[in-house]
Amino acid sequence: MIPYRSVKRGFDVVGAAGILMAAFPVMAVTAVLVSRNLGRPILFTQERPGKAGEVFRLYKFRSMKDIDPQAGLVTDEERLTDFGRWLRSTSLDELPALLNVLKGDMSFVGPRPLLVSYLNRYSPEQARRHEVRPGITGLAQVSGRNLVEWDERFKLDVEYVDTMSMKTDVKILFRTANTVLNRRGISAEGQATMNEFKGNPASRVAGTLPTTDPREPAA
Repeated sequence: MIPYRSVKRGFDVVGAAGILMAAFPVMAVTAVLVSRNLGRPILFTQERPGKAGEVFRLYKFRSMKDIDPQAGLVTDEERLTDFGRWLRSTSLDELPALLNVLKGDMSFVGPRPLLVSYLNRYSPEQARRHEVRPGITGLAQVSGRNLVEWDERFKLDVEYVDTMSMKTDVKILFRTANTVLNRRGISAEGQATMNEFKGNPASRVAGTLPTTDPREPAA
């Protein structure tokens, strides 16, 4: 029997190509709405670490205004408009990430790609989340999205790495649809998405701390 890890990439390519073609009208309308509500650029792009920590450029629809201290737009919460909240609650902002799946940067299911600056904050066990491609959705996301605390979130990521299978992925995809429809766990209290992961200094793995784009939060 062929190991699932060997065929998972094929399912990702076929699925991403099919959904991109089917969702093109929705993406076109979303792009127009983003342009009218937030201006340009329409897409938000940011470097994120993928499998084995290899950095790639993530694509999402923009959901926040630019930082503007004079207008009182500094924190993520201040910059996230009602339109941006709606975009995130429906997960329409994630549609451009299908291009990342098609390119091989990501998978449909896997640990969510976080910030590059977090790489040297993980314990060796937490860093195991990078043994597989990151996903548009994952076990942590269907277990509470951004309401799940970091320690539990990383435990779920590693659990997925250890138990990855077609059956697991199908279950996560079905649970993702339910989570999106019910719009649960979109943000942690007082945050646009999730609190910053500061790590445990006593258990960090070696690495550098690159500068990241401050315009959007990690999730």
